[in-house]
Amino acid sequence: MQRRVTGLIAAVSALGMTATLGGCGGSDEPEDVTLRLVAADYGDSRANSSQKYWDALAASYEAKHPGVTVEVDVHSWNDVDAEVKRMVDRGTPPDMAQIGTYADYAAEGDLYRVGDLLSIETQADFVPQLAEAGEVDRTQYGMPFASSTRLLFYNKKLFADAGLTPPQSWGQLAADAQALKARGVKYPYALPLGPEEAQAETMMWLLSGGDGYTDTVGSYALDSEHNVDTFTWLKEELVEKGLTGPVAPAKLDRAKAFAAFARGEVGMLNGHPTLMRAAAAKGVKFGMVPVPGINGRSKATMGVADWMMAFKKNGHAKEIGEFLDYVYSEKNVLAFSHAYDLLPVTTSASDAMAADKDDADLQGFLKELPNSELYPVDKTSWATVSAEIKQRVGKAVSPQGSPAAVLGQLQRAAEAADSGR
Repeated sequence: MQRRVTGLIAAVSALGMTATLGGCGGSDEPEDVTLRLVAADYGDSRANSSQKYWDALAASYEAKHPGVTVEVDVHSWNDVDAEVKRMVDRGTPPDMAQIGTYADYAAEGDLYRVGDLLSIETQADFVPQLAEAGEVDRTQYGMPFASSTRLLFYNKKLFADAGLTPPQSWGQLAADAQALKARGVKYPYALPLGPEEAQAETMMWLLSGGDGYTDTVGSYALDSEHNVDTFTWLKEELVEKGLTGPVAPAKLDRAKAFAAFARGEVGMLNGHPTLMRAAAAKGVKFGMVPVPGINGRSKATMGVADWMMAFKKNGHAKEIGEFLDYVYSEKNVLAFSHAYDLLPVTTSASDAMAADKDDADLQGFLKELPNSELYPVDKTSWATVSAEIKQRVGKAVSPQGSPAAVLGQLQRAAEAADSGR
């Protein structure tokens, strides 16, 4: 697989903090401004840390904007959300933050409206469904920073040996999994419903079953009839027939499932773009197709976005906006996307990627983006509900578990979190 080598290593945007430094000259001279960012790290080692991307981008920006300094602190995804919360709780929020959610801060009135920061051209360039996901009460506070979609990965060698073609429907997926099991494949279909990222695997299956986490008016509907039917099918047609491997889905985390795929032990699983690199590095030949639905390909797949936001307390809306216009330029969005095999969040960069033969391996994911659905990140309750799903949903397919009972419990927990009880 050929991947472009970019000069910049792109990264997650970071929380920023603004300190105003007194000007050296007289009262007519503009004050110097320092913008602080706290960023999440998309790298998996020091060599490809997001810190390098931000340091290079900040240096480039400062060279063109005398009087503005951009300081960047990059933290792991395990720590960055908590670091931002600590800063806000201390009353010293950063100027900008790029983390996994924005709604809590928007609800508290802490954030600038996007329209008060960005140029009209930059704001209009966001991929529409990503921009809409950043809205609370029809006002955008969250700016998408990185995105991805999901496809069904399959092991080409295992499929060829069994004379199989990649599935387009649930029935075909189950039949393929049965054939792979008969040939001794360890994980015919890997179903990671463990606490690491069960909310993702769950949402992919709910969408493929014709529903999702919320209904048409945005209320939680985890125990809808379609959703219960989906998990009943998973339990009866995959798990109970021994087609999901030796580790119980409730104990199988995504990272372990991806590692097993890279070892050639998995026939099929749902994956995002970073799995391509891991599998290719181990010499696994794989294919990717749209996620199967009940009677054909799923009408929608899961999309994921991480978020940039700007805090009001320190002021400097003008400087923040100008810097973010630079961050979201086509060149910088593409540099970040290429470095981490992710999808652009702007239309201009998406069009450029679609037209570039060097990005052929991302085309399948890119095509799914217009029909993708995101987590309900506009809800302040989503972080709590997501944590509940991670801990509980795997029980729905356990030997003693009941899909209706478990999804009903999750629905009641979601309603309580949404109402603040």
